[in-house]
Amino acid sequence: MDTPQIIAPSRAPSSGVVHSNTRHTSRFTVVGNHLAQHGELSLTAIGLATHIQSLPAGAGIGIKLLADRFPESEARIAAALRELEAHGYLKRTRERLPSGRVVTRTVSYNQPVTDGRPVAMPRPHPRPHPRPQSQQRKPRPVHLVPEPPPPAPAAAPTPAVPAPPAPVPATPAPAPCAPAPAPAAPAPATPAPAPRPEPGAPTPVPPRPPLPRPQAHDPDRHRAASALLADLRRHEPRLLLGEADTHRLAPAVAAWLERDAHPDVVRRTLVADLPEPLTRPAGLIAHRLTALLPPPLPTTAPAEEAAPRHDPLQNCDGCDRAFRAPEPGHCRECRTGLEAA
Repeated sequence: MDTPQIIAPSRAPSSGVVHSNTRHTSRFTVVGNHLAQHGELSLTAIGLATHIQSLPAGAGIGIKLLADRFPESEARIAAALRELEAHGYLKRTRERLPSGRVVTRTVSYNQPVTDGRPVAMPRPHPRPHPRPQSQQRKPRPVHLVPEPPPPAPAAAPTPAVPAPPAPVPATPAPAPCAPAPAPAAPAPATPAPAPRPEPGAPTPVPPRPPLPRPQAHDPDRHRAASALLADLRRHEPRLLLGEADTHRLAPAVAAWLERDAHPDVVRRTLVADLPEPLTRPAGLIAHRLTALLPPPLPTTAPAEEAAPRHDPLQNCDGCDRAFRAPEPGHCRECRTGLEAA
């Protein structure tokens, strides 16, 4: 009866969270513990990555859309997106469409990737739970063993006597030097082949061509071009340009006017068929002014072809019939009869 009885602890933890789980059968998303328990991501980044992975393909995840839906500010959401990009959960690339519009392509990864390959995430090691006091082992007594005495120092070794140096052989006389061969002509440098793009890598965006500029500076034409750009918002409210963009685009419009393009034609070209939505009106106008620039008119008009010249009508001196000839006289029949006579 003196033996103490050890009672097994209950399975429920004495402190911390207690899970009450219900099995999901629809409308659920699988998220890995490497994301939910990430040690370097902020809680905002973890929650944002979970929200992005739960969205269907093609859903918009712009910073303004997320800021309108959640209480976090745009700066905090932008910082969380940069965290996800740095740890391989998100990839954003900017691409230019054939229409000239620049869009952002976003790819969300449920496993972090680096250079297109998934990163192996280490499994978190659970912390050991402390054992009850009744199950803790008692420390064993430690017996100290005396250390053996240090060994006696060894005798110093006797220094070896150095051997006498070997005789140096006589240096042979140098042979006469032969003439050095002429240096060969350098081979033509072969241009290195252009590196092939890796599969799946984004297509590099070609550089933008420069804006057209007029051949001669005309202050009146420049003022007319600035007035045309500032007046675009009266015809299309979405084409509201800033003062800096107006000064930058005015030389391109002056180049159109220099090539005898009517201002109404320039205005219709810039206003017609605008895309939806229009996010950068200055970029669209710069693209159209560069890509649709008309060729200059020919300096000289083609020479008109000379009209065929006809001889005037004459009355024959013999038969009084009309015929064409440069001078008056006889017709062909009368001349034939005179020659036969």
